Amino acid sequence: MLAVLVFIIDIGSKFLVMNTMDYGWPNRIEILPFFNLLYVHNYGAAFSFLNDAGGWQRWFFAAIALGVSGLLAFWMRRTPIQNRLANSAYALIIGGALGNLFDRLYHGFVVDFLDFYAGTYHWPAFNIADTAICIGAALIILEGFIADKKETVS
Repeated sequence: MLAVLVFIIDIGSKFLVMNTMDYGWPNRIEILPFFNLLYVHNYGAAFSFLNDAGGWQRWFFAAIALGVSGLLAFWMRRTPIQNRLANSAYALIIGGALGNLFDRLYHGFVVDFLDFYAGTYHWPAFNIADTAICIGAALIILEGFIADKKETVS
């Protein structure tokens, strides 16, 4: 259910941005002194990696999203339901990967709109799916430390 929720929130937020904002930097909406809403297209991967690679990256990243989602779903089925941290991490990554996959297949690009900055430095714009993937990855790392600590204590 968490993966479905992430997917719905991600796709809903992207359609909201596409239907209410104009494209590009001049049309940003300043929210906080370090945060804008900014509608941009990302043809690459997380944080615009390979954004200008010529088009092949669309299918490459789509295949990666399907492969990773399938592998994580398999691991999720094998992970005991009591291991909520790992299962939540897998679900966050799956929901985020499928949200960006939908964009790649439907639009040909990923919609990004969260723009954080410090002074004149702007991180590449990202979206809810990217956030879920990063949180999921961090939870997997955290779960690894917790599991190692439990084994050391036992």
